[in-house]
Amino acid sequence: MTDPSVARLTGLVPPPGNPPAAPDWDRVEAVLGTPLPDDYKQLIEVYGGGVFDETVWVLAPGCEDEDYDLLAQTEERGRILADLWASGEPRPAEIGDSGTRLIPWATVEEAGHYLYWLVRPGQEPSEWTVVLNEGRGPEWESHPQSCGAFLAGLLTGDVRSFYFDEFPLPAHSFDANSDIL
Repeated sequence: MTDPSVARLTGLVPPPGNPPAAPDWDRVEAVLGTPLPDDYKQLIEVYGGGVFDETVWVLAPGCEDEDYDLLAQTEERGRILADLWASGEPRPAEIGDSGTRLIPWATVEEAGHYLYWLVRPGQEPSEWTVVLNEGRGPEWESHPQSCGAFLAGLLTGDVRSFYFDEFPLPAHSFDANSDIL
């Protein structure tokens, strides 16, 4: 069954004609040490990795460019955030709980923003919500919804964000990694 947020996205932005083969989700989840949300897996299976509206770049497992690879960015962003917090940058209150972690699922390349799942102990992946880090500073923004709902809401204007003040755009696009990398 198609996730409603992915169905909403496909109504807004036609998926590419030839999406890439689905990743080996069992391997990806084993490396991450956690299952991933179904809406994200469907998003990758329908679109693959790539950029929506020339702004939001969805990370995909297995991307040849490590800057857009889910696994590589999870490792890199984990190190970067740990170093920032160890040097005194304030840790957001949302992720102060022991065992809470962040997994990046998208980036805004030119701005340096990252969109993460907020992963709390005992939560199912379907309960993970979105947090955004401005990337070049200590500010964070929380969105209590799934990645698919966040992305669809961003494109329609249902999601309001200080960091995406130009949204919604009058027309939408998706450029697949395979076409631009």
